[in-house]
Amino acid sequence: MYLVQGSYTGAFDKKSLIPSNKENKHFSGRPVGILRPPYQISFIMKTYTNLWARVIDFESLFTAYRRASKCKRYNRDVLIFSENLEENLIQLQNELVWKLYQPSPPREFYVTIPKKRLITAPAFRDRIVHHALCAVIEPLFERRFIYDSYACRYGKGNHAAVARLQYFERLALNKWGSYYAYKGDIKGYFPSIPHDILKQLIQHTIADKDVLWLLDIIIDSSGVKGLPIGALTSQLMANLYLDKLDHFVKETLGCKFYLRYMDDFVVLAPDKMEARNIEKRITHYIENVLLLEMNPKSGMVKWCNGIHFCGFRVWPIYILPAKPAFKRAVRRLKKMARLHNEGKIPLERARSSLMAFLGHYKHYNATRSIESALDKITFTGRRIT
Repeated sequence: MYLVQGSYTGAFDKKSLIPSNKENKHFSGRPVGILRPPYQISFIMKTYTNLWARVIDFESLFTAYRRASKCKRYNRDVLIFSENLEENLIQLQNELVWKLYQPSPPREFYVTIPKKRLITAPAFRDRIVHHALCAVIEPLFERRFIYDSYACRYGKGNHAAVARLQYFERLALNKWGSYYAYKGDIKGYFPSIPHDILKQLIQHTIADKDVLWLLDIIIDSSGVKGLPIGALTSQLMANLYLDKLDHFVKETLGCKFYLRYMDDFVVLAPDKMEARNIEKRITHYIENVLLLEMNPKSGMVKWCNGIHFCGFRVWPIYILPAKPAFKRAVRRLKKMARLHNEGKIPLERARSSLMAFLGHYKHYNATRSIESALDKITFTGRRIT
C-alpha cells in the first residue's frame, strides 16, 4: 500500500476526492460529475500482491491457450504447439516458475492502410503468456480507468465512443448553445512510450515481484523505448500510460466532456478561448510529463463543421462516415467481389465481408453513401464449395 499526500492532481484512483461527511457537514452522498476545488487530501493507492500463482497455474495457461488459438486453430504455429499441447504447456509453466522464460523472436510485417505501420506479432507461446498475464492484471487496471476511455476494453469500442461523443455534443449544445472541440492525437504513440515512466505507473497497482519481473521481460523485449504494435499486453500498457492524461483532464482541468480512444481524444469547450487554453495545458502535460509529442494535425474545430473521430464525422443530430475510412472500406469490398467473380474465394467469404461492411455503417446516417457504393459492386462468380 502506498500513502500519497498532496493535491488531487496526482490522483490515479477513481474514488471520490471530496472530503468525507465528517469534514463536510453540508455534503451528503457520493458526488456526481467533475470535482472543482483543489482539495488537499491524503489517500491510499491500493496495490496488489499474491498474483503470480494465478498467472502460472496450469488451468490458467490452458485457458490462455484456448483464447490465443480462437479462430486460429489451423495456423501453422498453433498446430505445431497443439500437437504436444500438455508437454508444451508444462514446459512453458516451468520456464515461468524458474524465471527462465524469454520471449521468442516475433514475426514482423508492415501494413500500409491507413498509413504505414510496423506490426510485431508475438510467437504463439508468447501470446499464451500474454493472455494468462492480462487475465489476472487487466481487471486491476480497469478499476482505475475512467469511464470515457474506449479502446481495447470489454463493452467499449469505436461505436460506443462515437455514440458517447454525440451524447456529449448534445449536452454541450444544450448547455452552451455553441461550442468548440479540441481534437488531439499523439505522434507515433506506441513506439514513443518511455519504459521507465510506464513501469512506475504499473507499480502503482502491481506489487507482486514475480509479476513485475514478467512485465519487465515483456516490455524490455521491444527495445529501450516503445511498445510493439500487435501484442495484447501492448494494448493494456498503452491504455494505462494515457490513463494519467485522462485523470489530468477530467480532474485537474475539470473537463467533463472529454473522451479518448487510444491516442486520439476529444475535449469540448464553450468557446474558442477556453479550447485554446485547454490545448496549451494538455500539450504541455503530454510533452513535459508523459514525454510524448503531439501530432501537428491536432487542432480545434467548431461544432457545426463536425468532429472527425474513429472514422466518422459527428454532429449532435447525425453522424456521417468520414470519407477516407469509407473509401477504404469500399475498396476492400470491391476487392472481395473481384476475387469472388474470378473464382478465387467462396461466396460465403465475400458475403461475410459485405455483412461486416453493412453492419459497421448501419447505425449511422449513411444510407445514400452505402447505396451509391453497392450500385458499383456486383457478385457474378459461381458458388465455390
